[in-house]
Amino acid sequence: MSQIIHFDPDQDFKARSRTAVNDPAQRANFRGAMDFLQAKRRGQFGDQDELAGLRAIGAAIRQNSLAKLPELLELLEKNLTANGIQVHWAETAADANAIALGIARRVGARNIAKGKSMVSEEIGFNHAMADAGIDAFETDMGEYIVELAGEKPSHIIMPAIHKTKQQIAALFAEKIPGVAYTEDVDALIRIGRQVLRGKFAGADVGLSGVNFAVAETGTLCLVENEGNGRMCTTVPDVHIAVTGIEKVVEKLEHVPPLYSLLTRSATGQSITTYFNMISRPRQEGEKDGPREVHLILIDNGRSQAHADEQLRATLQCIRCGACMNHCPVYARIGGHAYGTTYPGPIGAIVSPHMLGLNATYPLAFASTLCGACVEVCPVKIPITDILIRLRNEAQAGEEQASLRGSGAGRSALATAIWKGWSLIYSRLGIYRLTSWFISRGHKLSPVSQGAWTKCRTALKPAPKRLRDLIRERRS
Repeated sequence: MSQIIHFDPDQDFKARSRTAVNDPAQRANFRGAMDFLQAKRRGQFGDQDELAGLRAIGAAIRQNSLAKLPELLELLEKNLTANGIQVHWAETAADANAIALGIARRVGARNIAKGKSMVSEEIGFNHAMADAGIDAFETDMGEYIVELAGEKPSHIIMPAIHKTKQQIAALFAEKIPGVAYTEDVDALIRIGRQVLRGKFAGADVGLSGVNFAVAETGTLCLVENEGNGRMCTTVPDVHIAVTGIEKVVEKLEHVPPLYSLLTRSATGQSITTYFNMISRPRQEGEKDGPREVHLILIDNGRSQAHADEQLRATLQCIRCGACMNHCPVYARIGGHAYGTTYPGPIGAIVSPHMLGLNATYPLAFASTLCGACVEVCPVKIPITDILIRLRNEAQAGEEQASLRGSGAGRSALATAIWKGWSLIYSRLGIYRLTSWFISRGHKLSPVSQGAWTKCRTALKPAPKRLRDLIRERRS
């Protein structure tokens, strides 16, 4: 069972980051993986004009969907219901788990086969089912590996990217009965598939995520490479799909551009092995497919982002992970250091709406603001602008607060310092007097200056002010 990593403010994030930075093996693993993924993406977007045009189309599609979000969600529900798919609305993670548990109990489910779903990680689905005595098991190979290790995914596309083949070989030999240690990657994949294959047939319920939900046709689109998603959505008699409310698009014709951007940005593939389109449960006379299909639409803080014109862009995300693959901070500390379901740049801007800014504000400061994430985002999310907004929100007073947890990073000392700074720099006489004392007392500057001197030389004022030097030159 994968661990729920509860995020705690500043100190825990700093400790986790420090541990990661001081682990040379992990840093080497991530550096190699990020370099590989960056090269794969570059190979798919050789024509920069095509890329620019496709990004513009993708951004326009997502912005259109979000501008019409309430009406598109109603249309989606109407058409899904007409197709025979049951739609459920969940305001919180607990609501979503309760709905899924109610469905599972009604059909007497004892186990649930799960396709890859970051939203299910977000709501702690596996743990909620385990608490109710139901076994929810992962069938995606990466998810299966981290579940076996008792860990959480470190990347939204490649959950086990932090592990080497040697670590996986040792894990399989330890956790799977009768398996000998082998570093042969193909053999390791076969071992995992053999374990999972038998579980599909015995699954009472299948659970999946949703990449795109098409309002005009009532269609759920699922992108995958391994085939486990198709197994989870067709073999069990009941299929439960879970997704955030932002995944809706207006028309079926909007899907291909987003699909092209997603696959090429995520794993450097021109197309994935499987693209599933689910519009209804099994019909009379059909030989396979679930007899029931349910969609749980989850808010979990997304409405807060949608209500703000600037923060709404956060919801444009198609979960490709390109921002992580190009982020210098993520490449050095990995996904687990963030302590949230969604790590990296996208996690820093989406997590505050899910968990509150009071629990996640340090993530907004875990960025160089270099803009690499903005340059590669396939739907042109202005991530750095949003990070700056969240930094300001973290320091906001009660009168400026607009998000849940705003002002969490504000301290009385920092507020007093900035008020003093404002006073000094707005009064010429006070400024001259202050600068005179500082320059004359420059030798009294402390050697330790907090976070600044952890990796920099201590700041020391000049012994003479600029005005003093000019006066001397004139005399």
